[in-house]
Amino acid sequence: MKRLASLICTLLCTFFLTVPGFAQDRAKIDARLDAARDVLNQIMATPDKQIPDSILRQATCVGVVPGMLKGAFVFGAEYGQGVVTCRSPRGWSAPVFIRMEGGSWGFQIGGQGTDLVLVAVNDKGFQDLLHSKFKIGADAAAAAGPVGRDAQASTNWRLQSELLTWSRSKGLFAGVDLSGVAVSQNHADTDLFYGAPETFEGVLRGDVPVPPDARPFVRTVVKYFHAANE
Repeated sequence: MKRLASLICTLLCTFFLTVPGFAQDRAKIDARLDAARDVLNQIMATPDKQIPDSILRQATCVGVVPGMLKGAFVFGAEYGQGVVTCRSPRGWSAPVFIRMEGGSWGFQIGGQGTDLVLVAVNDKGFQDLLHSKFKIGADAAAAAGPVGRDAQASTNWRLQSELLTWSRSKGLFAGVDLSGVAVSQNHADTDLFYGAPETFEGVLRGDVPVPPDARPFVRTVVKYFHAANE
Protein backbone atom coordinates (compact mmCIF):
# COMPACT_ATOMS: atom_id res chain seq x y z
CA MET A 1 0.00 0.00 0.00
CA LYS A 2 2.81 2.40 0.89
CA ARG A 3 4.49 1.65 -2.43
CA LEU A 4 1.26 2.36 -4.29
CA ALA A 5 0.78 5.63 -2.40
CA SER A 6 4.39 6.58 -3.14
CA LEU A 7 3.93 5.79 -6.84
CA ILE A 8 0.74 7.86 -7.04
CA CYS A 9 2.47 10.75 -5.28
CA THR A 10 5.37 10.56 -7.73
CA LEU A 11 3.07 10.53 -10.74
CA LEU A 12 1.08 13.49 -9.43
CA CYS A 13 4.24 15.48 -8.76
CA THR A 14 5.53 14.71 -12.24
CA PHE A 15 2.21 15.79 -13.74
CA PHE A 16 2.06 19.10 -11.93
CA LEU A 17 5.69 19.86 -12.68
CA THR A 18 5.26 19.02 -16.36
CA VAL A 19 2.00 20.87 -17.07
CA PRO A 20 3.38 24.38 -16.44
CA GLY A 21 6.31 23.71 -18.76
CA PHE A 22 3.95 22.34 -21.41
CA ALA A 23 1.74 25.41 -21.11
CA GLN A 24 4.72 27.74 -21.40
CA ASP A 25 6.03 25.96 -24.50
CA ARG A 26 2.58 26.02 -26.12
CA ALA A 27 2.24 29.71 -25.28
CA LYS A 28 5.53 30.40 -27.07
CA ILE A 29 4.26 28.62 -30.16
CA ASP A 30 1.01 30.60 -30.12
CA ALA A 31 3.01 33.81 -29.69
CA ARG A 32 5.14 32.85 -32.71
CA LEU A 33 2.01 32.43 -34.83
CA ASP A 34 0.73 35.83 -33.69
CA ALA A 35 4.10 37.45 -34.43
CA ALA A 36 4.20 35.88 -37.91
CA ARG A 37 0.72 37.25 -38.64
CA ASP A 38 1.78 40.70 -37.46
CA VAL A 39 4.88 40.63 -39.68
CA LEU A 40 2.77 39.95 -42.78
CA ASN A 41 0.23 42.63 -41.89
CA GLN A 42 2.92 45.24 -41.31
CA ILE A 43 4.78 44.43 -44.52
CA MET A 44 1.66 44.45 -46.67
CA ALA A 45 0.46 47.72 -45.12
CA THR A 46 3.18 49.58 -47.04
CA PRO A 47 2.15 49.58 -50.72
CA ASP A 48 5.52 50.64 -52.14
CA LYS A 49 7.49 48.11 -50.06
CA GLN A 50 5.42 44.96 -50.10
CA ILE A 51 5.66 41.61 -51.86
CA PRO A 52 4.74 42.06 -55.56
CA ASP A 53 1.27 40.99 -56.60
CA SER A 54 2.56 38.55 -59.22
CA ILE A 55 4.47 36.65 -56.53
CA LEU A 56 1.52 36.66 -54.13
CA ARG A 57 -0.52 34.92 -56.80
CA GLN A 58 2.11 32.32 -57.69
CA ALA A 59 3.26 31.40 -54.17
CA THR A 60 3.02 27.72 -53.25
CA CYS A 61 4.25 28.12 -49.65
CA VAL A 62 4.86 30.99 -47.24
CA GLY A 63 7.27 30.92 -44.31
CA VAL A 64 7.68 33.65 -41.71
CA VAL A 65 10.48 33.78 -39.13
CA PRO A 66 9.75 36.64 -36.75
CA GLY A 67 12.71 38.13 -34.94
CA MET A 68 15.55 35.93 -36.22
CA LEU A 69 18.55 36.75 -34.07
CA LYS A 70 22.22 37.14 -34.84
CA GLY A 71 24.48 36.38 -31.89
CA ALA A 72 27.93 37.90 -32.15
CA PHE A 73 28.96 35.87 -29.12
CA VAL A 74 28.52 32.67 -31.14
CA PHE A 75 30.80 33.61 -34.03
CA GLY A 76 28.10 35.59 -35.76
CA ALA A 77 25.69 32.68 -36.00
CA GLU A 78 22.01 33.28 -36.72
CA TYR A 79 19.09 31.39 -35.26
CA GLY A 80 15.36 31.70 -35.68
CA GLN A 81 12.08 29.86 -35.28
CA GLY A 82 9.39 30.15 -37.92
CA VAL A 83 6.08 28.93 -39.23
CA VAL A 84 5.12 27.68 -42.70
CA THR A 85 1.85 27.13 -44.57
CA CYS A 86 1.38 25.87 -48.14
CA ARG A 87 -1.31 26.11 -50.77
CA SER A 88 -3.26 22.84 -50.98
CA PRO A 89 -6.36 21.56 -52.80
CA ARG A 90 -8.28 22.49 -49.64
CA GLY A 91 -6.86 26.01 -49.45
CA TRP A 92 -3.89 27.18 -47.38
CA SER A 93 -2.76 24.43 -45.05
CA ALA A 94 -2.44 24.21 -41.31
CA PRO A 95 1.01 25.39 -40.22
CA VAL A 96 4.20 23.51 -39.45
CA PHE A 97 7.21 24.90 -37.62
CA ILE A 98 10.79 25.30 -38.82
CA ARG A 99 14.21 26.37 -37.57
CA MET A 100 16.70 28.51 -39.46
CA GLU A 101 20.37 28.71 -38.62
CA GLY A 102 23.62 29.35 -40.38
CA GLY A 103 26.07 31.88 -41.75
CA SER A 104 25.77 35.55 -42.53
CA TRP A 105 23.70 36.99 -45.35
CA GLY A 106 23.95 40.10 -47.51
CA PHE A 107 24.32 42.71 -44.78
CA GLN A 108 25.05 42.97 -41.08
CA ILE A 109 22.24 43.44 -38.58
CA GLY A 110 24.27 43.64 -35.37
CA GLY A 111 22.30 42.40 -32.41
CA GLN A 112 18.93 43.33 -33.89
CA GLY A 113 16.15 40.85 -34.44
CA THR A 114 15.26 40.57 -38.13
CA ASP A 115 11.98 39.31 -39.54
CA LEU A 116 12.38 36.93 -42.47
CA VAL A 117 9.84 35.93 -45.11
CA LEU A 118 10.37 32.98 -47.45
CA VAL A 119 8.07 32.32 -50.39
CA ALA A 120 8.21 29.12 -52.44
CA VAL A 121 7.20 29.95 -55.99
CA ASN A 122 6.92 26.50 -57.55
CA ASP A 123 6.48 22.85 -56.65
CA LYS A 124 10.24 22.37 -56.20
CA GLY A 125 10.17 24.99 -53.45
CA PHE A 126 7.30 23.11 -51.82
CA GLN A 127 9.24 19.85 -52.00
CA ASP A 128 12.26 21.49 -50.36
CA LEU A 129 10.16 22.19 -47.28
CA LEU A 130 9.34 18.49 -46.99
CA HIS A 131 13.04 17.64 -46.52
CA SER A 132 14.21 17.23 -42.96
CA LYS A 133 16.91 19.84 -43.62
CA PHE A 134 18.15 21.83 -46.60
CA LYS A 135 20.52 24.71 -47.19
CA ILE A 136 19.37 27.78 -49.05
CA GLY A 137 21.49 28.42 -52.12
CA ALA A 138 22.89 24.89 -52.17
CA ASP A 139 19.98 22.47 -51.91
CA ALA A 140 17.35 25.07 -52.80
CA ALA A 141 17.96 27.79 -55.41
CA ALA A 142 16.98 31.14 -53.95
CA ALA A 143 16.93 34.80 -54.91
CA ALA A 144 16.42 38.04 -53.05
CA GLY A 145 12.78 38.95 -53.54
CA PRO A 146 11.73 42.24 -55.15
CA VAL A 147 9.44 44.71 -53.38
CA GLY A 148 6.57 46.91 -54.53
CA ARG A 149 3.14 45.84 -55.74
CA ASP A 150 4.06 46.22 -59.42
CA ALA A 151 7.75 45.35 -59.10
CA GLN A 152 9.20 42.67 -61.31
CA ALA A 153 11.79 40.22 -60.04
CA SER A 154 15.25 40.61 -61.54
CA THR A 155 16.40 38.16 -64.20
CA ASN A 156 14.19 35.12 -64.80
CA TRP A 157 13.45 33.98 -61.24
CA ARG A 158 10.49 31.93 -62.46
CA LEU A 159 12.95 29.49 -64.02
CA GLN A 160 15.95 29.73 -61.71
CA SER A 161 14.61 30.03 -58.16
CA GLU A 162 12.55 27.87 -55.86
CA LEU A 163 12.50 30.36 -53.02
CA LEU A 164 12.31 34.15 -52.85
CA THR A 165 13.53 35.70 -49.61
CA TRP A 166 13.03 38.99 -47.82
CA SER A 167 14.07 40.56 -44.52
CA ARG A 168 12.70 43.37 -42.39
CA SER A 169 14.94 45.13 -39.92
CA LYS A 170 14.36 48.50 -38.23
CA GLY A 171 11.22 48.97 -40.30
CA LEU A 172 12.94 48.42 -43.66
CA PHE A 173 11.71 45.60 -45.91
CA ALA A 174 13.91 44.39 -48.76
CA GLY A 175 15.03 41.31 -50.64
CA VAL A 176 17.89 39.49 -48.94
CA ASP A 177 20.46 36.84 -49.82
CA LEU A 178 20.06 33.93 -47.39
CA SER A 179 22.66 31.68 -49.03
CA GLY A 180 24.19 29.30 -46.54
CA VAL A 181 21.31 29.43 -44.07
CA ALA A 182 19.98 25.98 -43.16
CA VAL A 183 16.25 25.31 -42.82
CA SER A 184 15.16 22.30 -40.78
CA GLN A 185 11.86 20.88 -39.64
CA ASN A 186 10.94 21.55 -36.03
CA HIS A 187 9.17 18.29 -35.23
CA ALA A 188 9.04 18.95 -31.49
CA ASP A 189 7.04 22.17 -31.82
CA THR A 190 4.86 20.76 -34.58
CA ASP A 191 3.97 17.67 -32.53
CA LEU A 192 3.39 19.80 -29.43
CA PHE A 193 1.07 22.12 -31.33
CA TYR A 194 -1.05 19.25 -32.68
CA GLY A 195 -0.86 17.11 -29.58
CA ALA A 196 0.36 14.11 -31.58
CA PRO A 197 3.03 13.35 -34.20
CA GLU A 198 2.14 14.76 -37.63
CA THR A 199 4.21 14.56 -40.79
CA PHE A 200 5.18 17.78 -42.52
CA GLU A 201 3.92 16.37 -45.81
CA GLY A 202 0.51 15.50 -44.39
CA VAL A 203 0.03 18.89 -42.76
CA LEU A 204 1.28 20.96 -45.70
CA ARG A 205 -0.79 18.98 -48.20
CA GLY A 206 -3.92 19.93 -46.29
CA ASP A 207 -4.67 16.59 -44.64
CA VAL A 208 -4.84 18.15 -41.16
CA PRO A 209 -7.54 20.72 -40.28
CA VAL A 210 -6.31 24.17 -39.29
CA PRO A 211 -6.42 24.35 -35.46
CA PRO A 212 -8.30 27.33 -33.95
CA ASP A 213 -5.09 28.89 -32.63
CA ALA A 214 -3.61 28.91 -36.15
CA ARG A 215 -6.63 30.35 -37.96
CA PRO A 216 -5.68 34.05 -37.56
CA PHE A 217 -2.28 33.40 -39.15
CA VAL A 218 -3.69 31.26 -41.98
CA ARG A 219 -6.48 33.78 -42.63
CA THR A 220 -3.83 36.49 -42.98
CA VAL A 221 -1.97 34.41 -45.57
CA VAL A 222 -5.24 33.80 -47.43
CA LYS A 223 -5.94 37.54 -47.39
CA TYR A 224 -2.72 38.48 -49.16
CA PHE A 225 -1.64 35.37 -51.07
CA HIS A 226 -4.70 35.04 -53.25
CA ALA A 227 -5.03 32.42 -55.96
CA ALA A 228 -3.67 32.99 -59.45
CA ASN A 229 -7.16 32.99 -61.01
CA GLU A 230 -8.67 35.52 -58.58
